[in-house]
Amino acid sequence: MSKYQFLTTLLLFAVILSACGGAGGKKTITYSRVVDLSHVIDTNIPLWPGDPPVEFETVAEFATHGYYLRRFSIGEHSATHMNASNSFVEGGRGIDAYPAEALVVPAVVMDIREKAASNPDYTLTVDDVLAWEKQHGKIPEGSVVILFTGWQYKWNDPKAFFGLDAQGGLHFPGFAGETTRFLFEERRVAGMGTDTHGLDPGQDETFATNVEIAKRNGIALECLTNLDQLPPTGTTLVLGILRLKDGSGTPLSVIAFVP
Repeated sequence: MSKYQFLTTLLLFAVILSACGGAGGKKTITYSRVVDLSHVIDTNIPLWPGDPPVEFETVAEFATHGYYLRRFSIGEHSATHMNASNSFVEGGRGIDAYPAEALVVPAVVMDIREKAASNPDYTLTVDDVLAWEKQHGKIPEGSVVILFTGWQYKWNDPKAFFGLDAQGGLHFPGFAGETTRFLFEERRVAGMGTDTHGLDPGQDETFATNVEIAKRNGIALECLTNLDQLPPTGTTLVLGILRLKDGSGTPLSVIAFVP
């Protein structure tokens, strides 16, 4: 068995344990497909302005050491990642403090590609949520609401991914702050996700949505991919965090179990 197969087996075993245990009784995950929602990490990925570069250094080679090993350096909010509460609320929860049961969550997907294509600064409204619910049913309590903007297709073009203008401004869609509050207060969701580099639209320098999530120790997922392979409802996500002590976030492996 290769190292990759061994790690995959461990992940699946952990999922089964998480799904079948818990104080609320047995839980199950029924799926027909498994989809990886994480981007491959290399030194050319889009990075938020001012964030540290991705670096790899070989520290052991077969010819010298008999095995291959690298060290790497990456920002806590780079690549597909999860933000921790302490990144937007002083004294908030670090990424190492998120309990395991919070990392296996149902997901719903809202496709706003058409609106985002004509308006890169588009923000999801409460009316958008209500219209989605008329078609797909009420958002299940405890879900992560994923915004499918189409920005996953811009990943290999950092300028397009951030929508940089001549003044250095950022233009990409996201959640309106009032919509986020509605989702938490009226639908009791667990958090939000998106395929852009920010749950807040690029023009929102107050980070209203990230602040709302952080105040509630919720789930904040950014730079997701392969959202075109998910249905509007029924998917279960497994969030593979790195438990970085007091971390403001973590690069993330997101596995989707699709019914």
